[in-house]
Amino acid sequence: MPADDRQREYRREMLLASALTALNARDPLQIAQATQPTQSTPGAETKPSSPSEPATTGQRPSDIPPQPARPDPDAQKAGAQPALPPAPAEKVAPPIREK
Repeated sequence: MPADDRQREYRREMLLASALTALNARDPLQIAQATQPTQSTPGAETKPSSPSEPATTGQRPSDIPPQPARPDPDAQKAGAQPALPPAPAEKVAPPIREK
């Protein structure tokens, strides 16, 4: 009866696994601590903990106005090229007929 043999083997393996777990449970710190605790970098006391503030203020410069993506018609006549290609035409389908 192979089914009984498989069940017996499964029970034996589960008993062995629970026994090993119970033996290791005597030291809970060993089970809970999966990795080694981190160590400080040598000389960390003398180094600053965070970088200094950047020199920029993070605000947009006010002396340069934003440029439009499409030049005005007078500029296009003078030869200015648009920064972006033209948008595709909007597709409109005929209305759905009622049956």
